[in-house]
Amino acid sequence: MHCVGPRGVALYEPGRPLRRVEIELPEGKHLVFVTNHLGLGPTTIARIYKDRWQIELFFKALKQNLRVKTFVGTSANALHIQVWTALIALLLLKFLQLTATFGWSLSNLVALLRMNLFVYRDLWTWVNEPFAAPPMPPASGLGVPVSSCVACLRNEIKSRVVASPSAATTGSSAIYVNS
Repeated sequence: MHCVGPRGVALYEPGRPLRRVEIELPEGKHLVFVTNHLGLGPTTIARIYKDRWQIELFFKALKQNLRVKTFVGTSANALHIQVWTALIALLLLKFLQLTATFGWSLSNLVALLRMNLFVYRDLWTWVNEPFAAPPMPPASGLGVPVSSCVACLRNEIKSRVVASPSAATTGSSAIYVNS
């Protein structure tokens, strides 16, 4: 077998042997692989490509569902940490998807989890009944009611923001923040 085309010739020098392996799947489909592994059997070659395809599907799911477009670090350790962290996150999401009584697709589960991340809810109740209204936060306990948080934030903003001295005379709406 010979390589044709400029890319194929650039990758494999002339005279290097290649092998074409054709596998028939139980469904009747035919898969064709070109390899330079001459000592491996056709079923071994097919299994290697199948495993490699599973790795490709993992990275596709990682990029689509967790929005990992590029890797943050460049060292081997940084890449290992980011891949392991993403794998743990993906496994937790798959666990939620499989244990939920609601029929989630993985992408919908990720999107709605992202939207409800800071909503006070029981995770298991929400996963099983995602469109039910959230319960009122407890009067006592860990959290502060949202209405008092909003009032505190509003008062804090009012105490830090003052109108510009020249705003009254010029009609501009400049705002200064006291720090």
